[in-house]
Amino acid sequence: MTSPVYVALDTPDLDQARAIANRVKSQVGGLKLGLEFFNHNGREGVMEIAHLGLPIFLDLKLHDIPNTVAKAIHALRPLEPAILTVHAAGGRAMMEDAKAAAPAGTKVVGVTVLTSLDAEDLDSIGVPGAADAQVGRLALLAREAGLDGVVCSGAEIALVREAWPEAHIVVPGVRPADAAVADQKRVVTPRQALDAGASVLVVGRPITLAEDPAAAARAIAATL
Repeated sequence: MTSPVYVALDTPDLDQARAIANRVKSQVGGLKLGLEFFNHNGREGVMEIAHLGLPIFLDLKLHDIPNTVAKAIHALRPLEPAILTVHAAGGRAMMEDAKAAAPAGTKVVGVTVLTSLDAEDLDSIGVPGAADAQVGRLALLAREAGLDGVVCSGAEIALVREAWPEAHIVVPGVRPADAAVADQKRVVTPRQALDAGASVLVVGRPITLAEDPAAAARAIAATL
């Protein structure tokens, strides 16, 4: 069975990203590359990491007018990422165009509420109520738009899974029980996320900053 754990290579340093990926590639199911990596290394950097043979989760969180997002995704088609993110808050038309522009084998998932935000943060930007209510609204919109799933915190997995049984649910902010929370506010352990119905578990610093990344990845796998 393929591991649901994708390790987040959140560094602009291509050599460092490649070194970590090589150390953990037999322990994880995929590699996540985000804005920090992409802005420094571009498509060529993504292709270099893809040569290691693991699925690539390209976490760019695209959010713009529908035409711009569609053209941006079309420009990324040669990379054929396994997973690609857009912000669900961009609206139905944007998500529809994003999915239409993506390669057939790419799962396009909508980011609902960032795991660094809580109810107080949402209220400050004009979104009243609890985070799970906003996640639920955006998940239903993503489903109507034809996306493959959503990104949400572990706290909202059950809510999304109940409303959208076939959703591909990507869960960031996953931390082993003994790991520091850092800048995340809505976190769960890998086991809790998997039991709740997560499809993909994104783990970054608990693996990448460990003295032995491979051992850290194995320890997480053992809890699953």
